[in-house]
Amino acid sequence: MAREYYSGLIEEFVSTSVEEVLGKLADNNQFSLELTQKNAWKEEIVLLQSILNGYAGKIYFEYSIPRMGQRIDVLLLIHGVIFVLEFKVGERAFHQHHIDQVWDYTLDLKNFHETSHDLVIAPVLIATKANDGPLNILMTPQNDNLLFPILCNAGMLPEVIAGVLAFVEAKTIEPARWEQGRYYPTPTIIEAAISLYQGHSVEDISRRDAEDINLGATTDSISGVIEQARTTGKKCICFVTGVPGAGKTLVGLNIANQHMDKASELYSVFLSGNGPLVAILTEALARDRVRRSIEEGEKIKKGVARSAVKALIQNVHHFRDDCLQSEIAPIEHVVLFDEAQRAWNLAQTTSFMRQKKGVPDFDMSEPEFLISCMDRHEDWAVIVCLVGGGQEINTGEAGISEWIESINRAYKDWHVYISPQIHDSEYAAGEAVAMLQPHRDVTYIDSLHLSVSMRSFRAENVSALVKQILDLDLQAARQSFNSLQGKYPIVVTRCVKQAKAWLKQQARGSERYGIVVSSQASRLKPYAIDIKSPMNPVHWFLEGKDDVRSSYYLEDVATEFHIQGLELDWACVTWDADFRYSEDGWRHFSFRGNKWQRINKAERQMYLKNAYRVLLTRARQGMVIVVPQGDAEDPTRDSAFYDDTFEYLTSIGLPAIE
Repeated sequence: MAREYYSGLIEEFVSTSVEEVLGKLADNNQFSLELTQKNAWKEEIVLLQSILNGYAGKIYFEYSIPRMGQRIDVLLLIHGVIFVLEFKVGERAFHQHHIDQVWDYTLDLKNFHETSHDLVIAPVLIATKANDGPLNILMTPQNDNLLFPILCNAGMLPEVIAGVLAFVEAKTIEPARWEQGRYYPTPTIIEAAISLYQGHSVEDISRRDAEDINLGATTDSISGVIEQARTTGKKCICFVTGVPGAGKTLVGLNIANQHMDKASELYSVFLSGNGPLVAILTEALARDRVRRSIEEGEKIKKGVARSAVKALIQNVHHFRDDCLQSEIAPIEHVVLFDEAQRAWNLAQTTSFMRQKKGVPDFDMSEPEFLISCMDRHEDWAVIVCLVGGGQEINTGEAGISEWIESINRAYKDWHVYISPQIHDSEYAAGEAVAMLQPHRDVTYIDSLHLSVSMRSFRAENVSALVKQILDLDLQAARQSFNSLQGKYPIVVTRCVKQAKAWLKQQARGSERYGIVVSSQASRLKPYAIDIKSPMNPVHWFLEGKDDVRSSYYLEDVATEFHIQGLELDWACVTWDADFRYSEDGWRHFSFRGNKWQRINKAERQMYLKNAYRVLLTRARQGMVIVVPQGDAEDPTRDSAFYDDTFEYLTSIGLPAIE
């Protein structure tokens, strides 16, 4: 299926009638064709036919960018240069959001289209009625064959094309070979959820490359378990493991999205105890549905759209509470628990039930109770646990072992499907897994583990580097960092202001950046970073550069609780004295009253270490780590609290910026 509505060799295009080109565009248009769109196309065709005569190459109208769910107005391939043309017919000014739009199209091709990686790409924004201005053709400082967006009016476009071709040294490529390039997008979880909700498959929006990132294989394995359970009347629990950013949440959303019909016995629901994630995805999907309804000629209120989304994505605590009120089996035969390792242990659950729900004799952990809810089905049921290693970050989170122990203890007739990687120390499930061995039905499936991060598409093994840093494996960390050179920038600094400037220099288009800190980072107030200042994660993640509540403003900060399961393109990790390097190992602190106090309990130490694991694995494209200088006049910010950590990070090879 063609990506574009119309394409043709340039020499053929200039000799084709305007009506014939318009007809092909209209035939392939999927939406109602309004007069304004038809007139815009006509103006673009007339202009381009008048200026492209004599050039060799190919032209594409309405070229699809599936990761973004949008289309490039016109794409030109001339002498190995890709021109990304975004027309604003009738506009007299160049608005920032339009500049970001053409940037985003360009970056998408550069990052995710196989045969565009090494080509020169020139983004051009044409406000057709704008006044003449200077022609600025500049290469970006990242030195990756991208030009800064060129701003011009309709009359300047011939000069732009000629100027770019004279300015760059381009590798020639035949259009036919360029078209054969595979598109391997790596969307954010928000983009992925929107794409799935629009009807795309997980294969459409995930890579399948040399690193063997194949979410489709994992999805197929889970679907096979579901189908076997349905046809044989079995009850099954399936554990999917993976490194941070590997796509576990995406797999769960994909399964749930495939079975949204409540009338179907395969009806599924995606459950998460991550409140910010649920709120952000719900709002993003609702906004997108409203936007698409307008494009399709109908108007849906956001409340209606939001209600439909809630049938797909729900807070696990609402599911739990519904099951408390009734002993009837849930309507869903398949439930997918995101971040299953964060479910509560027995002590936390019984305390909550006693104090908040008025159930004094409750005697189950959250995993055991959730299994019991699905066990009410008389025929079949499937639970899919999506498990991140080293991701427990709060008091009472039981880890994956409690799910396995619950199966051993109370549900021996359930069939277990598990990843061989569940033995990894990060999952802290070794003893529990050993207890499964006598179980008569344990099946190990390799594809139930996702070993490579999709989040860091520039360098997939960032999570391995972070693990080595936190495990104080200096030699391995140095090797891993060296392997990232030129792919994924990581720098350190002692200055928050410098870190903010670095973020803004790196980010292009609408690439999102922000500051993330530990929830124990209590002594960053002198740098205008207050972890107790209220922030709304929906606004932080979804609003644009002109909204002070957004991450772009670098005023509000996100902690591990706000950002777990989500990501930024560029992150500033600001490191406080709660987690300090020493030659004897990490030292853990919390700030109480007016001083730092040592954390001695092993469980709380693990939560703090995992918090930094979350923070250090949020960036898709690169990060700056700030380790403050401290202040000799402030005993709560003594330089000694910070210096060793900074020196440890630089000893790995992380360059310091001044």
